[in-house]
Amino acid sequence: MAPTLLDLTHPVTSGMPVYPGDPEVLLEPALTTATAGVNVLALHLGSQSGTHVDAPYHVDVTWPTLDGLPLSLFTGPAVLADLRGLAPRTAVTPDQLAPALDLLTPGAVLLLATGWARHWGTDHYLAHPYLSPEAAAAIAAAGVRTVGMDALNIDRTPDPGPADPGVAALLADLTDEHDPAAAEPFSLAAHRALLGAPGGAVVAENLTDLTPLLDAQAAGRGVSVSLFPLRLVAADGAPVRAVATLAAD
Repeated sequence: MAPTLLDLTHPVTSGMPVYPGDPEVLLEPALTTATAGVNVLALHLGSQSGTHVDAPYHVDVTWPTLDGLPLSLFTGPAVLADLRGLAPRTAVTPDQLAPALDLLTPGAVLLLATGWARHWGTDHYLAHPYLSPEAAAAIAAAGVRTVGMDALNIDRTPDPGPADPGVAALLADLTDEHDPAAAEPFSLAAHRALLGAPGGAVVAENLTDLTPLLDAQAAGRGVSVSLFPLRLVAADGAPVRAVATLAAD
């Protein structure tokens, strides 16, 4: 049996979910066969739209931009951490990652499977589990330089509130009385721990359902993944076409 290819990418569509305050996504015809003889789309989106990768520059202007990273960071054998069943806005601990970290080999991509992709397109998508600073530090210490997650953010995403007041107000009002993590300040600690690792690193977010990869890993099938981004110059990140390859049975 031939290897199986699985698309781990959310479709890019107008009005798709974005991180609160990020540019909205809009696709509309720029040229049509009726008027110009060809169809061409005009695209408006942010570098962090949909399934994407973050470069170190995303959180620190002194760290490498996307085009300064080696291609080897965007592909490799994958190890899945099964984090399904966590409550909303739960911080992942090092102990919960330990079984996956024990399986790592040099150049491996660590994929964090929370099951949160099932909430894509709903308000609950913002209430995803996230990496505690200690868990992120443990990943970096294990030598992992590529991490992917089936959720919006490896750090906690603040609730923007019903009116979505925009980035400035979002960062000024960082608690939610209904949020069990309300006392926790806004933080990019996980991003900084991973993206600031020696030699550079990348983080992929908004992957689709990783259950088939978990099943393949449990069955002893090899899993690899590619996360190649658009070649944007001096960028903080870019959308990717994320694809997993499952070895033949």
